[in-house]
Amino acid sequence: VQLQASGGGLVHAGESLKLSCLSSGFALDDYAVGWFRQAPGKEREWLSCISNDGRTYYADSVKGRFTISRDNSKKMVYLQMNTLKAEDTAVYYCAADRDIATMPMGKYLDHWGQGTQVTVSS
Repeated sequence: VQLQASGGGLVHAGESLKLSCLSSGFALDDYAVGWFRQAPGKEREWLSCISNDGRTYYADSVKGRFTISRDNSKKMVYLQMNTLKAEDTAVYYCAADRDIATMPMGKYLDHWGQGTQVTVSS
């Protein structure tokens, strides 16, 4: 059972990145998937989640700039990040759980991926 996040990198403020989260070893289409981030010295922050049937939810900090999507046939979930800011710099993680209601809390989720670093220079 594995989630693998990728797509991070170094960009300038105002630019875009698209993160990917690849699942293996479990039926992704039975799960909600969320994205989180953690900046140095800060607590982990929930950003967005998508239900198994495609309903999407966003934190106020990223609403209008980030878009979550999924392709169950490819076992992938994506996070399109536009108009990036220096304060978006963090390690980004994906996670999966059968219960989307628990996702924003980020606790006791079924599966976590390793992080991918996003650095935005101002």
